[in-house]
Amino acid sequence: MKTIALVRHAKSSWKDTMLSDLDRPLNRRGRLNAPEMGRRLQAQPVSLKRVFTSPAVRATETAEWLMPSLGLSAANLEIVTALYTFNYEDILSWLRSLDRDADRFLLICHNPAITDMVNFLALMQVEKIPTCGVALLEVAVNDWQDLGAGMAELSYFDFPKAVSGKTIFPGAG
Repeated sequence: MKTIALVRHAKSSWKDTMLSDLDRPLNRRGRLNAPEMGRRLQAQPVSLKRVFTSPAVRATETAEWLMPSLGLSAANLEIVTALYTFNYEDILSWLRSLDRDADRFLLICHNPAITDMVNFLALMQVEKIPTCGVALLEVAVNDWQDLGAGMAELSYFDFPKAVSGKTIFPGAG
């Protein structure tokens, strides 16, 4: 059994319209939400070892604000170009390329890829994971190359506006 925490990056700023999509930073709310979501995730019975993030500034900043709450440092962080995508199949392809020993990690990605990834792996019908939403999945696979639809079970879900951890997604049908 492997564990993946799928996180949608925290709320980003649209203040500077001259910035490219890749360069947009977090806004104030995003900088507040990320450490709080890290604290909530830390309360779960899982010990994450690594963080993989999209190279987008809003994703890397989410990692930087979230990781201290999880007891992780920059040494545990890897920026992965392939995770700057809006298509879950790109994330799936990247996951299938992981070494067998990768077993407890966090991925910080973008929507709709992150929502579609949860829907694919857990066979759910989630409309949209909110910014800084966390979906913790237990994945029944020994080798990542065998990863497919329905091979995960949602063990925890939370998002900034939730009072406490939820197992039901907003907008789930």
